[in-house]
Amino acid sequence: MSSLPSITSAPFGPLADGRATTLYTLVNARGARADITDYGAIVVRLFMPDRAGRLDDIVLGYNSVTDYVRSSPYFGAIVGRFGNRIAHGRFTLDGQTYPLATNNTPGNLPCHLHGGNVGFDKVLWSATPAVVDGAPTLTLQYRSPDGEEGYPGNLDVTAVYTLGHDNSLRVDYRATTDRATPVNLTQHSYFNLQGEGRGDILDHQLQLHASHVTPVNAGLIPTGRIAPVAGTPFDFTTPQRIGDRVDAPDEQLQFAGGYDHNWVLDSQSGQLALAATASEPTSGRTMQVWTQEPGVQFYGGNFLDGSAVGKSGQPYGRRSGFCLETQHYPDSPNQPAFPSTILRPGQTYRTSTVFKFSAR
Repeated sequence: MSSLPSITSAPFGPLADGRATTLYTLVNARGARADITDYGAIVVRLFMPDRAGRLDDIVLGYNSVTDYVRSSPYFGAIVGRFGNRIAHGRFTLDGQTYPLATNNTPGNLPCHLHGGNVGFDKVLWSATPAVVDGAPTLTLQYRSPDGEEGYPGNLDVTAVYTLGHDNSLRVDYRATTDRATPVNLTQHSYFNLQGEGRGDILDHQLQLHASHVTPVNAGLIPTGRIAPVAGTPFDFTTPQRIGDRVDAPDEQLQFAGGYDHNWVLDSQSGQLALAATASEPTSGRTMQVWTQEPGVQFYGGNFLDGSAVGKSGQPYGRRSGFCLETQHYPDSPNQPAFPSTILRPGQTYRTSTVFKFSAR
């Protein structure tokens, strides 16, 4: 199948304050398609071919903006200002302590998660569609004002989605600030390579190019250690079935109810490098994740409980999707030994992640 690449738009529904949201449809020359909304910069649908060429939607999500507003575990969104957790909902920067929302309580230990009560997943971005070098692109911009969710500085953020000729979805991030502030952006799609709403992801094979992990405490905050994965259920240095060890009697797995941890990628060059490969045997679909980031959070959908009913009318049960969130390490503002997430005036935050799809 071959056609001209295109990007079109349609209404996606109003927000409570009357502002309109828009859904943009990106189609590449091979017929692959991404539906992305300016609310939360969310990837609503992602259609990729299986080994027979059949297109299926492989990300979890909803059919209307109303459902995303009502309740969403960050389905498909750009997450910020700081993706992942910050211990106790506070950090100290240049001698000043900044309190943040404690909107997550794993192990009954409050922490700050994914930017707070109204993170970047819950704001309306400004969108500019275009076809660039034959590839449909959507440029999304948002200004996070000084003090929003407790963070210092006016932060200007740009996220550019590109649906490539090679069936890749690329995300290029850029940000600048007028005061020093932590920045850690990520893309939070939940994937099921068999198709959304088609059961759990336990039969997927996963390989992570990471020989170390950052262990966590009962509140899912890194302890500060960088621990080898060899000999543990966290060793995905060779392809492993996700379900084989997810319920092993391991304290780290028990803390999170399965996998919800940050892997330290072997490549720390800051260049695009292969971080992960996931494949699904029934469809033959394979996804590679390439990133410039030093870490990736593999989350196995442990907290999905069937209360969210997705686009195909099927409830999303436990482990019905998985995330590979490329990132700096959780709680980095409080852990000086971790790679810094502090952006200062005059600097530009730049990072890219590519999700590349094929079938075999």
